Amino acid sequence: MSKKNEVTGVDEELTVEELRALIPQLQQLTDKYKRAERIQKALLDISELASTVSHLSNLYPAIHEIIGDFMNADNFYVAFYDKSEDTINFAYFVDEYDEQTVKQVPAEKAKGGVTGYILKSGNNLVFRKNEVDSLFAKIGIKAMGEMPEHLMGVPLKRGKQTIGAMVVQTYDPKVVYTPEDLEVFSFVSQHIVTTVDRVKRSELTERTIRERTRQLREINDDLQEEILERQKVESLQQALFEISELAANLEGDMNAFYSQLHDILARLISAPNCYIAKLDESGKRLEFPYFSDTKSDSVESRRLGLGLTELVLRKGQAELVNPARVLSLAETGELDVTTAQDILKKSTTWLGSPLVVDGEIEGVIAIQSYGTQANYSNKDLELLKFVSHHIASAMERKKRTKAIQKYNQELEERVKNRTEELDNANQVLKKQIEERKEIELKLIHDAHHDSLTDLPNRAMFNSRLELAIASKQRRADNMYAVLFIDLDRFKLINDTLGHHAGDEFLIEVSKRIAHCIRGHDLLARLGGDEFVVLLDNFEDSADVEEVAARIIDAISKPFSLDGKEMYSGASIGIAHVQSHYRAADEVLRDADAAMYQAKTSGRGNYVMFDQSMRERLLEEMEMEAELRKTMRSSEFGQFVQPILSLSDQTPLYHEFYLRWEHPQMGAIAREQFRQVAEHSGLTLDLDMYQLKRACEILKSTQDENMQKLAVNVSITHLLQASLVNKIIDVIEDSGVSPSKIVFEFDENDLNRRSQFILPAIKKLKRAGVTLVLDNFGSGLASLSYLFSYPFDYIKIDHRFIKSLPRSQRNLKLIQSIMLISEHLHFDVIADGITSQSQLDALSNIGCRFGQGKLIASSTYLETTDQDLLAFSN
Repeated sequence: MSKKNEVTGVDEELTVEELRALIPQLQQLTDKYKRAERIQKALLDISELASTVSHLSNLYPAIHEIIGDFMNADNFYVAFYDKSEDTINFAYFVDEYDEQTVKQVPAEKAKGGVTGYILKSGNNLVFRKNEVDSLFAKIGIKAMGEMPEHLMGVPLKRGKQTIGAMVVQTYDPKVVYTPEDLEVFSFVSQHIVTTVDRVKRSELTERTIRERTRQLREINDDLQEEILERQKVESLQQALFEISELAANLEGDMNAFYSQLHDILARLISAPNCYIAKLDESGKRLEFPYFSDTKSDSVESRRLGLGLTELVLRKGQAELVNPARVLSLAETGELDVTTAQDILKKSTTWLGSPLVVDGEIEGVIAIQSYGTQANYSNKDLELLKFVSHHIASAMERKKRTKAIQKYNQELEERVKNRTEELDNANQVLKKQIEERKEIELKLIHDAHHDSLTDLPNRAMFNSRLELAIASKQRRADNMYAVLFIDLDRFKLINDTLGHHAGDEFLIEVSKRIAHCIRGHDLLARLGGDEFVVLLDNFEDSADVEEVAARIIDAISKPFSLDGKEMYSGASIGIAHVQSHYRAADEVLRDADAAMYQAKTSGRGNYVMFDQSMRERLLEEMEMEAELRKTMRSSEFGQFVQPILSLSDQTPLYHEFYLRWEHPQMGAIAREQFRQVAEHSGLTLDLDMYQLKRACEILKSTQDENMQKLAVNVSITHLLQASLVNKIIDVIEDSGVSPSKIVFEFDENDLNRRSQFILPAIKKLKRAGVTLVLDNFGSGLASLSYLFSYPFDYIKIDHRFIKSLPRSQRNLKLIQSIMLISEHLHFDVIADGITSQSQLDALSNIGCRFGQGKLIASSTYLETTDQDLLAFSN
């Protein structure tokens, strides 16, 4: 061996000593090359694993074996961090002291150990057993499991992300991991991640391919099964079509019909033997119109027994009978023993299904096979059951075809006879149609006319009035007017003579009004005693007034009802149709307002509507709203005026009444706001208000002279028993004795409804209320009240007192009433005493009680907040 001289540059031979000195270096170099070769081989093997190993379960043992070739790796494990689950999965674990059974642990639990440190820090970890305490304290981990003599762990990284750890460890004190081992171990770990990813992808791809192959195989099997089912369905449809065609086209021999049915059925089910059994007309025997069997030529008709056919007839459903079922049927008595033995002997499998027509079982179709080669299944049973319905229908159609032919012959004859009958019926029908048309016309007439008077009704009148308004809007010179007619005393006639007389009265009124108008004018009845007239094409308003005057004159003449002579009258409101009207109701409203004005002004006349009436109506509506507001806020003035003894001036009782002083309207007369209350339906509320206030005053007053208060009450309270009870309840609830309450009823109210209120008057009397007949002498037939009603006092109307002493006639009248009072046990009160001469005249005739400004003025009562609260409660 030679070496180059560094001075001369000439190769020189080495001496033996020099060669011996070079041996360790050469040996070290040789070991280094061998180690590099092993590493290169290990990397090559790891790279080949990616293409040769298809499952991770085979990959990790192979990696273990490769690492064991160049270092001690008896104890080796690989762990990966699953971020989605936050767990550490031990993909491979081999340890001679620790048998790893848990493949997965929470990352939180493992973070304090060796594996957790490597995953968290991404650093290598190498330590000896004697370094554990100081090192673990330094890096903040703790010992888990048996401590090895030497451990070496490296992170598994994908790029810069640590995804796992690979660890080797030894429990042999003689084994030491060198820095070269750590370098090789770290180098190998970088390639292992790539290999694991490749194997995972390969494994996933293989698993996906297997799953897809399985799915495709299942889909193919399903398609094959569907193809078979479709073929079966097509065969079944074809068979059903042929059965239908057979029933429609085959004529003549029924045996040929049954034979062809057998052929069609045999294509669907193995049916070498087939028969059709039907019940005879008695339903007690079986007949066999068709029988085809390989072991028998024919079968005789027989009585019903315990055969297979009868089994289907009894249960009403398809049956599958095989040798396995025969014994149980025989044991339960469903099948004859002889039949059961025959089935067992021949190994017969039998299918039977009922032939159902119109919900009734008429027979059975059956197929059977002998021997063990052909056994029927439930699918065959279902198929026979399905086909049997169509066979039954085909048989029934065949049967009915013959019946139809016979029926058609009979029908031709019947049609001929029926045609003649229809001709006659047609004549009757034409007559009925004519009668129906007359009925329809009558219904239309009835819908637009009043049933009593046969006059047009409200609907028809409104329709004609709407046309008149439209005509007026198109041509202003067209003249139309509406007369609203209200009759007097209609209710009195109804109540005294009965509804029949009332109907006669309305019919007579309608005739009289009709004679007062022209032929093209329209007269209608709105209901009750209200009539309206639409006047068309008149020249001026004088013509309208003339018609109204004629109507009033005609109705004022006497009526003969039930043999009695009765009088009535009419109040008429007139409204001219103007261009500003938009609806019929507006015209009727104004005509009604004019009629009301006519009644208010004295009845028996007519009033032409003008704008001032509208203004008065609006004023009354405004006053109604203010009245409601005043009642809610209790802003009335409260006054009392005593009724005194004329001899010693002691009070008999005090009359309580309200005054209304409106901030804008000023003082409103009591008659005026009571009239507004009556028109707006507030009379009952106003009376109840006064009664409650009177009860509050009686309960709170300290005045010994004011122990009884009188309240003016509308007769309306006496028309219903519930209202009378309500009055009594209000008095009792207030805590005031009824004996302290006085009710004054106006005679004019009694005149209108006297026949209805006597029971109510008596009920108030029994309750202890004092009763006064107010304004006596102002109405009609006043003396009848003195005898019929239990009044405690009669208050003479102030107009009689006003005429004293100059009217001796009125003075005599008062004396007569006083004389009657002695016999009927009531007292007389003179109302409206305003002068000394009146008082003297009354005293001279012995009148005991009186009321008026002369003897006592009205007293105003203060209203406190406490009073208002008490009333509102």
